[in-house]
Amino acid sequence: MKLSRFSPCLAMLTVFSVFACASAQQPQHPIRIWGHGALGHDYIESLVRKWEDGYKQLHPNVTFDNQLHGTASAMGSLWTDTGDIAIMGREIWPVEIEAFRDVRHHMPLGVDIVTGSLDIRNKDFALVVFTHKDNPLQHLSVPQLARLFGADAPPPQTWGELGLTGEWAKRPIHLYGFEIHRGFGYYMEQTLFHGSSKWNPALVELGDIKQPDGSLLDAGQRIVDAIGADPDAIGYSSLLYKNPNIRPIAIGPRGGPYLQATHATIADHSYLLTRSITAFIDPAPAAGLNPDVIGFLRYILSPAGQKAVEEDGGYTPIPPALARKQAAKLPSATTSHHEKTLIK
Repeated sequence: MKLSRFSPCLAMLTVFSVFACASAQQPQHPIRIWGHGALGHDYIESLVRKWEDGYKQLHPNVTFDNQLHGTASAMGSLWTDTGDIAIMGREIWPVEIEAFRDVRHHMPLGVDIVTGSLDIRNKDFALVVFTHKDNPLQHLSVPQLARLFGADAPPPQTWGELGLTGEWAKRPIHLYGFEIHRGFGYYMEQTLFHGSSKWNPALVELGDIKQPDGSLLDAGQRIVDAIGADPDAIGYSSLLYKNPNIRPIAIGPRGGPYLQATHATIADHSYLLTRSITAFIDPAPAAGLNPDVIGFLRYILSPAGQKAVEEDGGYTPIPPALARKQAAKLPSATTSHHEKTLIK
């Protein structure tokens, strides 16, 4: 009688145990992806969905939750436990690293997952140095660029200090660029200034402005327009912006080679100011690292994942050697034989 009386309870406990065991074998939540994007705009989401579709062919039970609301939301999702992967639409700022470290007490892990574009808006376009079309300057080295835009050493005041002779030798240099607090500024600091935040005080910083008709005039266009109107001007912007009176300058390390920004030099990362999209994760989350997060990032860096970049358009695939280097940063995770084949 006692067994009969309590058998419904035992049955319920048995069923509960079965579901509990089954639940323990399933991922606790979808792979949650935050960051680069905006309401009503596809900055990278179509590409992310291609990666997800490819990964789900290998792991049908894995699901994804995309919250691509903007780069400003990316890193916060990691240290608030609301995201697993943070995709940046620009270079990460020191304050974002500091906030993560203050909460987690260790550094975030970043891997470059795709190369930026040559000249497409909102797809991490390469930065390009321009002069007026009448300026005879042919190229600039990294030390010259650092001295021109930075202030760790006395900046050049005349074109003669950058190697020009004759009538140009004593002409003044007029310097233009983006507002230094923007992501472009931080990228220049890391790439050219060795982390210094000292800028040439002569730099004219230009930002986005609204025109009388309500449309937005990009800072990049304002910069090239200013250079096109001033024969003594030099500055940095993007090939996205057009002006018939400007000319891009080849850049490179001291002694060369000096290269122009082209699809080819962006693709192989030989152009100095090529940019990349970086995904960040917490390498030691409190709940433990989901192996599918690592597996998904490895898939993105595989030939199959980078082929999706090429098919999607806009961004540029990462060179295979760099993809392998980025994959080597990731913690070990269980990898199927099929995935190993794709990653090679």
